[in-house]
Amino acid sequence: MQSGMLLIWIGALLIVGGIVLAAGQVLWKGRLSDPHRMGSTGLGATLEPRERVRALHPKHHWPSIVMVALGIVLLLAEAAV
Repeated sequence: MQSGMLLIWIGALLIVGGIVLAAGQVLWKGRLSDPHRMGSTGLGATLEPRERVRALHPKHHWPSIVMVALGIVLLLAEAAV
């Protein structure tokens, strides 16, 4: 019974850690756009990037995807028992 709870906690921590790692990678990339750029209406700066965002590509986040997938597998393995 105790090993089951340990697997659940490890799975939950892997899922949360994977999500935090993915969010941290996006935030550590720096600014998403130039804050001093004026919009077409002249109302002020925008936070929208000029080109397509490359920070959300699965190729860059494979460690966090693996962590979340492993956490899900651990949770499902314990639920099936």
